[in-house]
Amino acid sequence: MRITISGKAGSGKSTVAKLLSEKLKLKHYSIGDLMRVMAIEKRLSLLEFNKLAEKDKSIDFEMDNKLKELGKTKDNFVVDGRLTAFFIPNAEVKVFLDAADKTRAHRILKDKRQQEKSKSLKESISNIKKREESERKRYKKYYGVNYLDKELYNFVIDTTKLNPNQVVEKIIGFVRTKQKSL
Repeated sequence: MRITISGKAGSGKSTVAKLLSEKLKLKHYSIGDLMRVMAIEKRLSLLEFNKLAEKDKSIDFEMDNKLKELGKTKDNFVVDGRLTAFFIPNAEVKVFLDAADKTRAHRILKDKRQQEKSKSLKESISNIKKREESERKRYKKYYGVNYLDKELYNFVIDTTKLNPNQVVEKIIGFVRTKQKSL
């Protein structure tokens, strides 16, 4: 079973994907982790890295090619990243996680991600919006896709009022339903 987890920044993609992979005993891959490592290597914030990627398409293409290859060569995994459903269209389960802006900003601030530094909730929300706009522009330009389009997914969850374990349980319920129909 191939499971993709997409969603907005701070919606819980990485946390949920890790927990889900552990519960289902599947391999976990994270495009967000790869992007954060690349940003750190360049000594840039994630927002700065996204701005660089707007000018240097090789950054996105490198990550996207890894994602495409994963979908073609592997099975039985959970992968999280913005374009996972687009690049792995043969995934049986394609999840999109959403959450209110304030909730997402709180999560990112609490997580203290080194490359997503914000001094306040307001600044965090602003940075998230700028980053998402940068990503939206690039993905539309490079691939003609809007990862926020719910038509790409077969399961959408608003995580605003849910903890990660509750989200994972909802996905597991959907996975079981999906397995019965295969």
